[in-house]
Amino acid sequence: MSPLPPQYISPLDNRYFRAVAPIGEHLSEAALNRARVLVEIEWLIQLTDRGLFGTEALPADTQAALRRIVDDFGQEAIDELAEIEATTRHDVKAVEYYVRARLRDLGLEAIEELTHFGCTSEDVNNTSYALTIRDAVNEVWLPAASALVDEIETLAVAQRDQPLLSLTHGQPATPTTLGKELAVVAYRLRRQLRRIESQDYLGKWAGATGNFAAHVAVDPELDWEGLADEFTGRLGLTWNPLTTQIESHDWQAELYGAISHFNRILHNLCSDVWLYIMRGVFKQIPQPGATGSSTMPHKINPIRFENAESNLELSSAMLDSLAATLVTSRMQRDLTDSSSQRNIGVGFGHSLLAIDNVRRGLRELDVNPDALAAELDGNWEVLAEAIQTVIRAEKVAGRSSIEDPYAVLKELTRGHSVGRDELVAFVDGLDIGDAAKERLRALTPASYTGRSSALVDRLN
Repeated sequence: MSPLPPQYISPLDNRYFRAVAPIGEHLSEAALNRARVLVEIEWLIQLTDRGLFGTEALPADTQAALRRIVDDFGQEAIDELAEIEATTRHDVKAVEYYVRARLRDLGLEAIEELTHFGCTSEDVNNTSYALTIRDAVNEVWLPAASALVDEIETLAVAQRDQPLLSLTHGQPATPTTLGKELAVVAYRLRRQLRRIESQDYLGKWAGATGNFAAHVAVDPELDWEGLADEFTGRLGLTWNPLTTQIESHDWQAELYGAISHFNRILHNLCSDVWLYIMRGVFKQIPQPGATGSSTMPHKINPIRFENAESNLELSSAMLDSLAATLVTSRMQRDLTDSSSQRNIGVGFGHSLLAIDNVRRGLRELDVNPDALAAELDGNWEVLAEAIQTVIRAEKVAGRSSIEDPYAVLKELTRGHSVGRDELVAFVDGLDIGDAAKERLRALTPASYTGRSSALVDRLN
């Protein structure tokens, strides 16, 4: 058997690429290098803006030319960086040399030594990761996740009055509405989105072990801390003043924890929708040309939700691992974070793929009100809770002498089905007030949903 041509290992890079491609704009190796170039150039501009070491602020057109290096970063730059790194065996040093070469191209040799000035590699790395992760979250993941929650909320409002038999422990229980159950999920997901939207993105900019030692050796009087704070703010980050050689990555752990939590809530929705489809609550809309089974023509499998479950599990596994790994570093620095962080895009990619699957899956569902009505009508015993609770209130009010109402209803309903006529006859024979009897006679499983519909308004 002849060997295959070179292949990608991750399905995110081939089979599922279309759904996750936007993440690559921010969380690929090329995107990381582009961000590193940006950080190096912005630091050089800041130093010259301050006129440090006899420099003068660069003219606006020169600053624009430097920033175009970032704007025009493409395959040619990617290839050149790879060639440099093949010699340096150090990715950030390769970026430094790349920027120095661009300065020479622009005739800026006089300020070439300000490239990477006072920096350790991790100064550039941690700020670059913060920028790429921030933009991946705000420009790709959050819009997709928010759109999904919007769609769940819309479905919740549309189905707010649709009665649904609850199942607690898998057994018939007090009815609800389909809209209210969807609203529960939307509320949970939206709460996590608010946490993610308010995430701090920290940046460390303090030299080799976080102490500005080389900086102070150059100029003991300069406010290097203020300059670092200003620079990270200029990048749109929050300065972390107390670090070792690395930024401590706590903000990353917080972010990944929140996204992983979002994943798990969404996983809960997927498993419930799968069960709703099995029960007939939802009908799946046949898609033209689609095949459900290679041998059973009648089947429409809930693959969108099954695939989403798998991808959510993979995403959370990766993000949980990152959160656990990144917050620990031996003494002032080890490299466990270096390899780990290169997989951030994998964690985000599987989550984004799952979100896409759920959105597509929800659009291929129709509610089946006939099945819901039949299920409710087959379980009149769920009204036992209402009847025994009304009896208790009647007894407190002095309108009933029934002892232990719960036991009375338990004997009537536990372990077997009770129909409407049997329940009405039972209510007629109760020692309770006429108004209470009238309310109970009018009650049906479909109408015994309490404030379910109104609770959907709590989404707002």
